[in-house]
Amino acid sequence: MRPYALSIAGFDPSGGAGLLADCKTLEANEVYGLGVCTALTVQNDVQFERVSWVSAADIQEQAQLLFAQFSIDYVKIGLLESIAQLPELLAWLRVQNPQVHIVWDPVLKASAGYEFHAGPPRELVEVVCSSLALLTPNRPEMLRLWPAASAEEAAAAVSVFCPVLLKGGHDEGALATDVLFLNGEQYPFSALRLPHGEKHGSGCVLSAAVLAHLAWGASLVEACRAGKIYTTKVLASNPTLLGYHFISSQCHGHE
Repeated sequence: MRPYALSIAGFDPSGGAGLLADCKTLEANEVYGLGVCTALTVQNDVQFERVSWVSAADIQEQAQLLFAQFSIDYVKIGLLESIAQLPELLAWLRVQNPQVHIVWDPVLKASAGYEFHAGPPRELVEVVCSSLALLTPNRPEMLRLWPAASAEEAAAAVSVFCPVLLKGGHDEGALATDVLFLNGEQYPFSALRLPHGEKHGSGCVLSAAVLAHLAWGASLVEACRAGKIYTTKVLASNPTLLGYHFISSQCHGHE
């Protein structure tokens, strides 16, 4: 039997990001992906026009029936209307399953440029991260969540509250390196930077791939390494902004 994992995220009609991308990624890694919609967006892979938000009550009602029917130990949270809603949502999820592991991929700005959220207060970031199994920001998101001299400094500071996987897609150079900040240690995961490797929703794919491997029982370090390998395959799949998904050979249920 495949494990279940739940994505709580926005609906992107292009399928490159959000719920559709998460469920594609989970399926390719042999995890059954469940989805709760937080927002209906009007966008494609290069243009974002507007968003209609789903209420907090409707988000919970969608999820409640899923928790009642399925054993859900792993949850990813993406786009939400308000970061201030997160503590309440995290507490509610723990009522549904006290052992739930939650990954937050902080979607603060659409790849097409639309701004969703300004930087939240540090006190709110501390409260949220204290309930997480993993935070997966890119470099601009990390600095918006925790202003500091560098994204690495910010990630190290926030890793006191939860592990942080700092995504390196916004770096330059021959290698694209993500770094996991965990228990005072740093674990880098590198891949060659591809000439046509930019993809709409690549951050969603990475965090969902990590979630999938956690659901299979991998350690956090193993899951981040496998997530990087899977995401690199998607980035290399074609020269467009929408990547193709492939059945992973890294599934922990078959090792």
